[in-house]
Amino acid sequence: MQRGGCVYIMTNKTNSVLYIGVSSNLKLRVFQHKNHVFPDSFTAKYNCHKLVFFESYFSIEEAIRREKNLKNWKREWKEELINTVNPERKDLFDEIEDW
Repeated sequence: MQRGGCVYIMTNKTNSVLYIGVSSNLKLRVFQHKNHVFPDSFTAKYNCHKLVFFESYFSIEEAIRREKNLKNWKREWKEELINTVNPERKDLFDEIEDW
C-alpha cells in the first residue's frame, strides 16, 4: 500500500524565517517541531513553531518532488503561496486531519 505525504511550511513568531519540510505523518512532525524534539534542528534554532501552509499528496514521492520544487522558489513566491490560503499567518496545526 502506498503512503501519502505532505509538504509544509513552518515559520517563527515574527514570520521572518521560513522552513519547508515533507512528512508522511504531518501531525507528528509538526508536534516534534513545536516541542523541539530535535534541539539541534533548524526549526529549533530559529523557533519555527507555527505551521502556516501545507499540501497533501497521494504519494510521499510526489510530496518530496514538491518540497524540492518549493525550496528552489524565491522567498517572494513562497510568501504569495502562503498568502493564498493563510494571509493572517495563523497556526494551522489544529486543522491537520489524521490520515
